[in-house]
Amino acid sequence: MFERGKKEDGMDDASDFRPAAPQRSQAPVSPKTATQSGECAVIGRSIQINGDVRGDEDLRIEGDISGTVQLKNSNLTIGKEGKVRADVYARSITVYGTTEGDLYATERINVHINAQVRGNITAPKVGIEEGARFKGSIEMDQDAVDKALGKASMQGMNHQSDKESKVAPAKVVKEATSLNRPSGAG
Repeated sequence: MFERGKKEDGMDDASDFRPAAPQRSQAPVSPKTATQSGECAVIGRSIQINGDVRGDEDLRIEGDISGTVQLKNSNLTIGKEGKVRADVYARSITVYGTTEGDLYATERINVHINAQVRGNITAPKVGIEEGARFKGSIEMDQDAVDKALGKASMQGMNHQSDKESKVAPAKVVKEATSLNRPSGAG
């Protein structure tokens, strides 16, 4: 009874510094709030997925994924136990585990110590720590990133014409063969 009077009079200063945990837990948690607090969806070590993984929230993979991973507006972390055999499209990709497939990010790709990456990396910013294993090529051109992400968007669309889908690969093959041409050939 006396405690209540003290709080109402402003005499109990300790109550002013306590976190308001009950008030925070009453509000619904949106994906944006979860992302800002460092929370993300997790695919656990015992989970195996064969197929496409798509979403709009941050994801951490500790399991085994084969197929395609598309999180274009989100961050992806491949944990130490994670094994990904897929082409990956995300805003940001961080690799601690093993990947086999091409990695595409609109912002950045980080490959940490003891990680293993076998495939091409396309992102405006790339970091590879000493001790990481990497086999592939790195493209740090924004146009290449945009083109790759545009290609990923069109994979799921049925209204893309056959002509458009055939032009892009032919151009890539032409560019690749011209790079391999001996310097004396004209």
